[in-house]
Amino acid sequence: MLTAALAAAILAALALGSVHIPTGEVLGALAPGAEPSPRRTIVREVRLPRTVLAVVVGAGLAVVGTVLQALVRNPLADPFLLGISSGASAGAVLVMVLGIGGGITTTVAMPAAAFAGALLALALVYGLARRGGTLTGTRLVLAGVAVSYILSALTTLILVLAARPEHFQEAMHWTLGGLGSARWDTLLLPSVVVVLGTLVLLLLARPLDLMALGEEDATVLGLDTSRFRGAVFVLSSLLTAVMVAVSGAVGFIGLMVPHAARLVVGAGHRALLPVAALGGALALVLADLGARTVAAPQDIPVGVLTALIGGPFLLWLMRRRPEVTLL
Repeated sequence: MLTAALAAAILAALALGSVHIPTGEVLGALAPGAEPSPRRTIVREVRLPRTVLAVVVGAGLAVVGTVLQALVRNPLADPFLLGISSGASAGAVLVMVLGIGGGITTTVAMPAAAFAGALLALALVYGLARRGGTLTGTRLVLAGVAVSYILSALTTLILVLAARPEHFQEAMHWTLGGLGSARWDTLLLPSVVVVLGTLVLLLLARPLDLMALGEEDATVLGLDTSRFRGAVFVLSSLLTAVMVAVSGAVGFIGLMVPHAARLVVGAGHRALLPVAALGGALALVLADLGARTVAAPQDIPVGVLTALIGGPFLLWLMRRRPEVTLL
């Protein structure tokens, strides 16, 4: 059912926008050998790569959020709240203003810088949260929120001071999270990284189940929790960095979707991760469709819409589960 919903959402994303294209014409434009036309160009060269990017980024963010929530045993964890997305954004923006790579989403310069920024942010969060040789999920989330705010402010400062005026608005739009820059030649890297990363995490489903039980239980059952957590944090940072490099920091998909997926298939990661990936793809395709159509012809940054939905969800989650506290 989730797959059918995703297919329907993709079809709607290809048909709706500032120019409405009937479903029959969308399917005709996708058919091999279709005659060249302006609507075919819109479907194939504008909306389809953007929708594919929404599928890839949404799936990746949901998978990373699912894994982080298991690692730190905190339902508030996601790449955005742990500061990983903000670190990746800071690294990518630094490359952008320095002109390395020649554009916002070209070459591997931005993903590499974003990965370095994400790792630096994670190291900061990890160091700040660790006290007396112990690490708790609550301190990790608190440190993540603090580092996220600092790095977000630093990113804005870099843009204000260093970005060329003609690129400033585009860069600010990108930092808010957007899929408008999607092109076929920028899809390969995030697609490969997200697919391979998800497959690796699927192979780690059992250790993730053990971590979700608790660090002590996982250790008793033979898992080296420190090494495992560190390795998965690095993999999560890589996935997040590649996604941030092509879409900016899209928040709350990694927070909301894992909770919905657990309601469907439970907490076992072998079933949870694929469902979360499908759910994340569906959520971001719909959010991007809303971003393109709510105020058409204006294109609202999709990160703004996910924040408008995710913020109330976070408050609802904290109210529904009183044991979820930050102090």
